[in-house]
Amino acid sequence: MAPPKKVLLSSPPDGGWGWMIVVGCFLVTICTRAVTRCISIFFVEFQTYFAQDYAQTAWIHSIADCATMLCAPLGSFISNRVSCQVGIMLGGVLASAGLILSSFATSLEHLYFSLGVLTGLGFALCYSPAIAMVGKYFNKRRALAYGIAMSGSGIGTFILAPVVQLLMEQFSWRGALLILGGFVLNLCVCGALMRPITLKEDHKNPPEFLEQEYASEAPKQDLTQLSICSPLIKAWFYECLCCCSWQEYNFLLRPDFLVLAASVLFMAYGCSPLFVYLVPYALSVGVSHQQAAFLMSILGVIDIIGNITFGWLTDRRCLKKYRYVCYLFAVGMDGLCCLFLPILQSFPLLVPFSFTFGYFDGAYVTLIAVVTADVVGTASLSSALGVVYFLHAIPYLVSPPIAGWLVDTTGSYTASFILCGFSMIFSSTLLCFARLAKNIKRIHLRSLPKDMDTKQQIWTNGTIAYSVPGELDQKNVKTLAAEANSYSDR
Repeated sequence: MAPPKKVLLSSPPDGGWGWMIVVGCFLVTICTRAVTRCISIFFVEFQTYFAQDYAQTAWIHSIADCATMLCAPLGSFISNRVSCQVGIMLGGVLASAGLILSSFATSLEHLYFSLGVLTGLGFALCYSPAIAMVGKYFNKRRALAYGIAMSGSGIGTFILAPVVQLLMEQFSWRGALLILGGFVLNLCVCGALMRPITLKEDHKNPPEFLEQEYASEAPKQDLTQLSICSPLIKAWFYECLCCCSWQEYNFLLRPDFLVLAASVLFMAYGCSPLFVYLVPYALSVGVSHQQAAFLMSILGVIDIIGNITFGWLTDRRCLKKYRYVCYLFAVGMDGLCCLFLPILQSFPLLVPFSFTFGYFDGAYVTLIAVVTADVVGTASLSSALGVVYFLHAIPYLVSPPIAGWLVDTTGSYTASFILCGFSMIFSSTLLCFARLAKNIKRIHLRSLPKDMDTKQQIWTNGTIAYSVPGELDQKNVKTLAAEANSYSDR
């Protein structure tokens, strides 16, 4: 059968097959992020079965999250170079194999590799390419599309949390992991939905300043050595070194992206431990196993509402230009929730926490991809998301074990949750000050031309150029022109 013909579109279609892409991304987030969150339900079982402390057991969830984010650029690379469909299908096979192998684990080290590294690698090959595909198919309704797609994380958590708890009671943790391994194979179906699309933006030439620099410097330096070579070698050299590398990662030099990347590090550190320790914390204050799992379900279903409502709201004309502010507000509110968590020591008090934290968690998760797209553009979105999720890796790796070490040392969860809260608040504050500094600089630059009383205009007559102050009116300019003409006649 002949391969499908690629159509070159001038702009994203904002509909059509794009809604199937949203459905595919929705299922990907269920099979990746929701399953990762549900690993925390196994926490107490692993701790009891292998007789290990909090810090040692927390490494399982940390390695899984770290591998997912650390290998995100690999997922983007495979998606860009081979195919988004191939990358997601391969990731589904690897993730399923990791979960199935975990059901036969005999030690925590076994789980570190199978449930942590192998499953995390499979999720990495699926997650960022699926999210980037939504950005390619939508522009005007991008936030709404992302809200629907990312709500899979909340819906999946809402459904899977009680189901996993029930599976553990019926088939033990080994049987539950085996069934999850079969469920995750649905990622292969999701990959089949990701029909590629080609936009004119993807075929833009390198930036003008790069072309000028290349044209001025290369003939004098490196390319002089290639003067005797064939034009094909020169073209290949230019395309490989300049076009591919620069176009894909030129966003790394943008100040806006650097600030966003720094804030992501603190945000990722603050959000990860809560999903690991919410269930153990609830059990430590006397909440039953079913109620603790129900807290995760509440967090998941409210996460859905946050995904969709924030996505819809920030697509409105009145809020579209304030997406950045909405993102930092949502991160800051989640930080405040973490600060208040240690004083909530009963199920009726933990329920409002799950509502609040889940809503703003869904809000900022939706806006991560939207804000990244606004900063770097659609053409570099896949690579930029790979870098953003890569930056999640180290905080995801170290924060749960550090939180577990604080629990083992202090005997309570207070220090762990307070550290998480301040980390997220600092992330939001960093973005806030960066945006204020950028606005102040923009206002200063706008007012600068008005204060310049030495602004000059250049008027040329033949080979003679005159520098005329900006305050001179048209009459003075005409006078100078007449004098220049009379001078040239002489």
